[in-house]
Amino acid sequence: MAGSVRFRRRADAMDILYFAWVRQKVGTGAERVSPPPEIADIAGLMGWLSTRSPGHAAAFANPKQIRAAVNQEFCAPDRAIRAGDEIAFFPPVTGG
Repeated sequence: MAGSVRFRRRADAMDILYFAWVRQKVGTGAERVSPPPEIADIAGLMGWLSTRSPGHAAAFANPKQIRAAVNQEFCAPDRAIRAGDEIAFFPPVTGG
């Protein structure tokens, strides 16, 4: 198609979503990333993300204060990840 722009999805990419103060510190609500192959779980991804910018470093400075979900399912830091996953990071939910 003339004039159309086509975007190719990287085969090794994953979508990252940020919520609440995590989003404020990172500076965006979502991004597509392609971590190195050795990043195999949520804990490793958090460590890698913390190297991307000062905002990421601030958001992931204390990983115990962040919860994660992979493909809309809450998970522990040792949860395996792979290309194509949607990963969300957010503060703990409190209620009463």
